[in-house]
Amino acid sequence: MQLVIAEKPSVAQNIAAVLGANNRKNGYLEGNGYIISWCFGHLVELASPEAYNATWKQWSLETLPLVPDQWQYDVKESCAEQYNIIESLMNDNRVTETVCATDAGREGELIFRLVYDRIGCSKPIKRLWVSSMEESAIREGFDNLRPGEDYNNLYKAAVCRQQADWLVGINGTRLFTTLYCSPFVLNVGRITPATLAILVDRETAISNFTKEPFYTVHLITGDIDAISEKYKDKSDAEKVEADCKGASASISSLIKEEKIISPPKLYDMTTLQRDANRLFGYTAKQTLECTQSLYEKKLVTYPRTDSQYLSNDMGETATNVINAVLQYIMHEDPESVTPDISRVMNSEKVSDHHAIIPTMEITKFDMSTLPGTELKILFLIANRLMCATGEKHVYESVKVEISCGGHIFTALGKTIIKNGWKDFEERFRKDYKADKEEKEDEKSLPEISEGMIFDKTATKVVQGFTQPPKHFTEDSLLSAMERAGADEMDDDVERKGLGTTATRADIIEKLINGGFVVREKKQLLPTEIGIKLISILPEVVKSPKLTADWENKLVLVSKGEMKADVFMDGIVNMVNELIRDHSTVDEECKDFFARPQESIGICPKCGGNIISGKFGAYCQNKCGMNVGRVRGVSLSEAQVKSLLSGKKILVKGLKSKEKGTVYDAYFVPEGIEPYSYTSKDGKEITGFQFKIKIEFPERKQKKGGK
Repeated sequence: MQLVIAEKPSVAQNIAAVLGANNRKNGYLEGNGYIISWCFGHLVELASPEAYNATWKQWSLETLPLVPDQWQYDVKESCAEQYNIIESLMNDNRVTETVCATDAGREGELIFRLVYDRIGCSKPIKRLWVSSMEESAIREGFDNLRPGEDYNNLYKAAVCRQQADWLVGINGTRLFTTLYCSPFVLNVGRITPATLAILVDRETAISNFTKEPFYTVHLITGDIDAISEKYKDKSDAEKVEADCKGASASISSLIKEEKIISPPKLYDMTTLQRDANRLFGYTAKQTLECTQSLYEKKLVTYPRTDSQYLSNDMGETATNVINAVLQYIMHEDPESVTPDISRVMNSEKVSDHHAIIPTMEITKFDMSTLPGTELKILFLIANRLMCATGEKHVYESVKVEISCGGHIFTALGKTIIKNGWKDFEERFRKDYKADKEEKEDEKSLPEISEGMIFDKTATKVVQGFTQPPKHFTEDSLLSAMERAGADEMDDDVERKGLGTTATRADIIEKLINGGFVVREKKQLLPTEIGIKLISILPEVVKSPKLTADWENKLVLVSKGEMKADVFMDGIVNMVNELIRDHSTVDEECKDFFARPQESIGICPKCGGNIISGKFGAYCQNKCGMNVGRVRGVSLSEAQVKSLLSGKKILVKGLKSKEKGTVYDAYFVPEGIEPYSYTSKDGKEITGFQFKIKIEFPERKQKKGGK
């Protein structure tokens, strides 16, 4: 009997329905020679620092670096019951082999293997590797189960990723949080600082940008608006305007070119996230979650892919899906379109999974039951398939140079010859009210010919301004993350960029949740804390090139082209050097991340700010004014505020020195006065304090009293 372990209950139920395992048990399904159970994501995770050494619980520089001699793992407390169920199933005498049916990728492999290894199971492993949850794909996958050892290197890469994140994250975070006495955690991970650095660099460029004016002269002849070169000085533009005003002009050059825009590629996860952000404002995480949900509903293929092609054997599948999209989503006759399937097929550019496309399940699924966000993502994926296999977009580009008064003016025109794949794109934008793209400046020009003369011309000077770089959106940041470090890497490097298609959304969310980045509508902006963090971090943890290099090495580990020990030795050495080279900081920099203290009032002696500190209120100028105590009574912040604003306060529980009785009284501020006393060690203590007048509350009369 085979024990099949899926990543989630919903996936396990899909597989069970296909295999006929319909007998429901506690934590698993059984039947037809199969037992099918599931994880809840990561059931087993790396142990916390204190599990290795009790002293590692305390955040201190003395304990760093934290590098375990032997890695330890714990069962996630919230998943202990399900882990115990899987353990009993793996030890069940009826089970002869296990099937790893977690997501077909690096993290899916890690989820299954950590459970398998912790339990100490030695039964053979088979691997289910599918790109769709459709019944046909699952059946085909089980007919072609692969040996588990084929994925040993993928598992090693996953373990390296996990342990590297632990080492860099825990050591880097504790180092800089402790070093700078930060009142909040300074998260320093393997990839997040490099991503934050991209945002901070852009913000710096925007802040340092100085807007400069420029001037152009427009020469208007009928329906043609030709423009001069740019001039820094307005007087130069005005001279050109004067030279040409009312003068005749002629077309000195006319260049016409037929240009082609090829169809876009199919979606991988990053390009899908970018389009969903640009068109609908969805965050990268929203798009990933929606696509994952569609995958589990069997409506799209595996989402966490970095490929934009289908394999060469998928021609019939692609044809059938396109016909289904036309009939069931676009409600058009499949005969009305002749798709070019060959353009989207290239096995050499397909890694673990092919591009994201819809499945044949769309022919029988009730689309009205889908949430609106998922429906838009599904139709976006379907539309991209139609665009990618559509006809080329062809247009004629026209460049006209007009000579007038000894000056040259240029006009650009564009005439559509064949709209091709853009028909699908434009229809989609209209149907789903997607955000419009920026309008192109080029428009169709009237019929003209070289040498044509215009007798009367009109001119005008137009002022423009140089534009700063744009703030990042998730669309443009995902693109920057994908390309990070690429210019400095060799062309044959397997994977470039920060993170993977599966992790980039989480990286962005971590930066936002940590308070280092904020979303303002579509824009992603670094916060003051984020900017400060990047300013103090060394290059080794914030360099996009170095961080992208780690991700590429993980790919080499997964292919068996680099030993896992070599990768981990590099990470450990980097952590050791980080601690060694950055374990001290100047005293004046230690409060770099201290929260700015708000003033609770103005000092009545020197006019400085009164600050609420750890031991009570005090004057920031340290002028000797005692605002925290009056007549031996410690005041609350609210009471200090009232006295500073000239209001009386009610103080309860005062004790008479003579009679020992307890009473309440109002303290009424009447300016300030000096004070002095001799301390126990004989020192003369002087300063200033509130001058107070005492008022007593009116006593309430008892009922029946006079």
